[in-house]
Amino acid sequence: MSLRDGIDNFYERLVADEVDRQREPGDEPDFLEDVMCVSLNALPPRYYRHSIDMMFYLSAMEMAEMEERVSRAVTDAFAYVRGHTRSD
Repeated sequence: MSLRDGIDNFYERLVADEVDRQREPGDEPDFLEDVMCVSLNALPPRYYRHSIDMMFYLSAMEMAEMEERVSRAVTDAFAYVRGHTRSD
């Protein structure tokens, strides 16, 4: 087991859920992965070892702010990736 196996970025789950909410029929997996990468690069990392620890230390207001940041980042990422997708 690697040391990295026990560390995660809290935003990854939030971004994946938001991408699923905003995706359109026909969006390809490669496109959605690009959207996730662009979104995550626009957000600050929030690393944790145990998700219960993260949930315990976040206030409801802080969680709501994080969800709003994620929604904006994903919306912007969809627009960015759609605008920069090559059509062969």
